[in-house]
Amino acid sequence: MKLVIVGCNPTESAVRVGHYYAGRGNEFWPILFGGRVIPEPFDYHDDKRVIEFGVGLTDLVKKPTKSPDELSRQDFAEGRIVLSQKLEEFSPHVVAFNGRQAYEQFAQRKCKFGLQKELLYGARVYVLPLTGGAEGKGKPEKLRHFRKLAQLVAKTEKGREAGPAAALGT
Repeated sequence: MKLVIVGCNPTESAVRVGHYYAGRGNEFWPILFGGRVIPEPFDYHDDKRVIEFGVGLTDLVKKPTKSPDELSRQDFAEGRIVLSQKLEEFSPHVVAFNGRQAYEQFAQRKCKFGLQKELLYGARVYVLPLTGGAEGKGKPEKLRHFRKLAQLVAKTEKGREAGPAAALGT
């Protein structure tokens, strides 16, 4: 798996329709394509197709809410354990967190958008601006981060083909 994108938790509307990023006004799908992470456009109805491109989708917490603010410390603690197990099992090359809150709750520390210094189960880590909310970033800024993510995934793939030391940038 090239890339796993981790959201904070699903919205009630996404769970109701049974698809990732199905909320009204969520720019995830157009930005995923516009940022060159996937080579063709589609929307939440075809969310399972991302696996064709080596991309997986998951959430830190699987409990649906209207807002992540409704989640408890216990929800996040349990989510950290489950997500860690998934990442260890699937060994993606890059892990991207959709929104700072998802990463900060997972890592239990503050962060900035972009590439993080630490590896996570051998994977490079990138924190994206939240696609379903403002988080202080407009669409052009979100697209810029998704393009950087796509470049990181491509670079990591080339590095893995060249050998383990190249993949880590050493």
